[in-house]
Amino acid sequence: MDPKKSRAAELVAASLENRILTVRGRSVMIDADLAELYGVQTRVLNQAVRRNRERFPAEFMFQLTRAEKQEVITHCDHLARLKFSPVLPLAFTEHGTLMLGNVLNSERAIEVSLLVVRTFVSIRQMLSTHKDLAAKLNELERTVGGHDEAIAELIDAIRRLAAAPPARKSRPIGFTADLEGKKR
Repeated sequence: MDPKKSRAAELVAASLENRILTVRGRSVMIDADLAELYGVQTRVLNQAVRRNRERFPAEFMFQLTRAEKQEVITHCDHLARLKFSPVLPLAFTEHGTLMLGNVLNSERAIEVSLLVVRTFVSIRQMLSTHKDLAAKLNELERTVGGHDEAIAELIDAIRRLAAAPPARKSRPIGFTADLEGKKR
């Protein structure tokens, strides 16, 4: 592979992670970002989607509501250009981005769609790792929390013993021999 192409692919992959958003509990990319990556205008991308609507079921793509659009614009500086657009953006899931590569049918679209899918997979793996780590930390916290209580009880018992007066010497029970040889 050409070193220049691989470096460009790395840069695109790095910027992709910042462009994958969570909307409605799903990881998606907005049409304007995808159009930029695919090297087409947003209206051209959306036109291709309209012409091939049967390839984009609800689990592949959905249109943002006005509230979702406003939230996306507020949280993502690179999408500020959508602020004054009267059109509600489309959001594409991982499978939707792959289908876009097929619909647009250019060499660049195929390369970019593969990069996008790999980035989605990478993010999913990171999230899975973080969930596993969070579960282990919660388990450790529960375990240590129990230990803290037990240690506190031990320290309290030691303090009570240290504060108690020394025990008196008492006579042993039963027969004992007098060391000096005297009878009692």
